[in-house]
Amino acid sequence: MRALALAMILLPVAGAAEFFTLKGHGGPIMGIATAPDGRIATASFDNSVGLWTGTQASWLEGHEAAVNAVAFNGTALYSVSDDFTLRRWPGGGIVGQHQGKIVAVALSETQVATASWDGTIGLWPQDGTTGRLLGPTGAGVNAVAFSADGSRLFSAGMDGVLRLWDVNSGQELRQLVRHGFGINEIVLNESDGWLAYGAVDGVTRILDLETGAERDFTLDRRPILALTLSPDRRHLAVGDGEGYIMVIDTSDWRIARDFRATLNGPVWALAFSPNGKNIHAGGIADTMYSWPVDSLDEHGKMAETDRSFLKDPDKMENGERQFARKCSICHALTPDGGRRAGPTLFGIFGRPAGTLSGYLYSDTLKGSDIVWTDETINLLFDLGPDHYIPGSKMPMQRITQAQDRADLIAYLHRATQVENQK
Repeated sequence: MRALALAMILLPVAGAAEFFTLKGHGGPIMGIATAPDGRIATASFDNSVGLWTGTQASWLEGHEAAVNAVAFNGTALYSVSDDFTLRRWPGGGIVGQHQGKIVAVALSETQVATASWDGTIGLWPQDGTTGRLLGPTGAGVNAVAFSADGSRLFSAGMDGVLRLWDVNSGQELRQLVRHGFGINEIVLNESDGWLAYGAVDGVTRILDLETGAERDFTLDRRPILALTLSPDRRHLAVGDGEGYIMVIDTSDWRIARDFRATLNGPVWALAFSPNGKNIHAGGIADTMYSWPVDSLDEHGKMAETDRSFLKDPDKMENGERQFARKCSICHALTPDGGRRAGPTLFGIFGRPAGTLSGYLYSDTLKGSDIVWTDETINLLFDLGPDHYIPGSKMPMQRITQAQDRADLIAYLHRATQVENQK
């Protein structure tokens, strides 16, 4: 109840543009949305949604895997996840479900659209009545956008096809673009008659919806991972896999800014503030960064220097290297595990699985009789979590070499014991 109460506190829209950060997540920031009242929602790899009033967060819990995108509509907030579900907040109830991870969400006045890697598009009425699926398209769907009146829906996916759908009939009307590589992101500006798309091969193009002509803003960076349009429609921001934010001035179609936003890794999420003066961004860091648009390069870059998966692997012994590659993005080694996707591994040896207080385990793990020992940890990575504990939230991965597993277990013995952390 405390989270729901905090979620309803409104934040006045700031007038001055200032650099700031929002800290508290335990994993990379995958999606960002802003509400007209100034609230910010962040979706994270740590399975949670942060709803921010100023710099204070209400943590919305319920997803059982990474949260990929969020969107506001009036008093409601929607989120989509690798757990195949669409949830509505307050409450966090499931209002839509696919057979694969959901990576994007879009809203009209009456419906919610979801893009899923199962190859379908979900249409879920906001009044809670039964939803339906469009497709299958034959490939994973990465992005969706409604027309202003909600009667048409644009989608783009791994097959590189940009499609237009009739919402009422559910029929595909036509294919607007057949790109040779997957299209990751789209932004629709129906008022000015164009749609922007960004693709796996780094292509950033603006499609004229009437003539079909395209403007090209492709730079030598790939893939494109985020697109967002400012409220006044003057600035289109583009985030890529190499950590840059490019800002295109749509009034005269020029690149106004090109900013290296991260010290390491990609830009996964972008959103403008309601007044358009700031651009919020997320990446590998657990922190959301917000820069004034007019002074992007005068402030700090997204940085997360203490996360082990960013350390130089050549400077680690093998057990630590295995932990960094396979475990560290989800698990901490300290008593305070923070907001990570998985529970802390501190004191793991001898602990029954699914019993650490404060962590939302899957029913499968809570009901198991596994106790974490050298033998069970070895089996976990030898067989893979999907075979050793079917139905758990742990991602599918294996450590195939016996020596690598032995080195990881030896490292965990050293790193997770009380006496070694004093």
